[in-house]
Amino acid sequence: MFAIPTLARMLAASLAALALLSQATAEPLAARNGFPAQPIRFVSPFPPGGGNDASTRWVTTRLPEVTGQPAVVENRGGAGGNIGAKAVAEAKPDGYTLLTGQVSLMAVNPTLYGAPGFDPLKNFVPITQINAAPLAIVVPAASPLKSFADLAERSKSAPGRVTYATPGNGTLSHLVGVVLSKENGVPMTHVPYKGAGPAINDLLGQQVDVLITSTSSVAGMIQSGQVRALAVTSPRRIGVFGKVPTLEELGYRNARFEDWYGFFAPAGTSPERVAYLHEAIVRTLRMPEVTRLIVEGGSEVVASTPEAFAAQLRQDIDRWSRVVKLSGAKVE
Repeated sequence: MFAIPTLARMLAASLAALALLSQATAEPLAARNGFPAQPIRFVSPFPPGGGNDASTRWVTTRLPEVTGQPAVVENRGGAGGNIGAKAVAEAKPDGYTLLTGQVSLMAVNPTLYGAPGFDPLKNFVPITQINAAPLAIVVPAASPLKSFADLAERSKSAPGRVTYATPGNGTLSHLVGVVLSKENGVPMTHVPYKGAGPAINDLLGQQVDVLITSTSSVAGMIQSGQVRALAVTSPRRIGVFGKVPTLEELGYRNARFEDWYGFFAPAGTSPERVAYLHEAIVRTLRMPEVTRLIVEGGSEVVASTPEAFAAQLRQDIDRWSRVVKLSGAKVE
């Protein structure tokens, strides 16, 4: 007769399998025509602690196992990401300096800012989209606001008194607040920061009432009970935010916003090096541990081709330029 494994043995076997899975490495990728032969620098154009920084580090922590070269992250925040993006646009197009862009930076800023300092279509070559994620509307655990209905009621009773923090002017978080305030009768006052990290600090210190930011920025704090999510902007509930209602569920119109993060090289980077970087990054994204971190962060892995990512960028520029113009938002 076959022995029936005990629950303890089954659990031990499962944990051992998970441990091996988390340690799995991607297959190394041989250099092509001597590339890469030095560290690859990734510019995250926001301070540490936000979704852009997290998305960058999910990849760069394990990428050296594929390329055989160090991956260095440089946080260069300011002006809604424009400062870092401009720096990469002006960098030598040799494949050693890359930008982690997101929809607000690459598709919103060109319209929102009079002169962002770069053209997303002319100054960059898309490599791959990392992930796609909704935004979360959160309050500190001690907040008296227990639901989005509470937030709406409070904002209507005292128009402009409720403050909402975002990672900066021109970010997708900012536009969500504009749409809620101007089109959905939830009037709030915008408080922009230079990234999600500083905004989170002030939220926890109750210097602001509400934070609108990427799910990856606050997923861990929701699980630990430091903050409470009132709503998300995705078309459906996903991942660790499965118990949080979407704005569409709550009856708010034009409230479907999905953020994405992806890697770009300066225009002029050779197709051969772009192809190498794409393959290396996609191999890294498909590592079980990297995929798990992205999903636990409240987003979904995309790992698109450069061509598909370029098409997504053009589509989003067209969409968000119209939204910015309709909202009347402008940053000089």
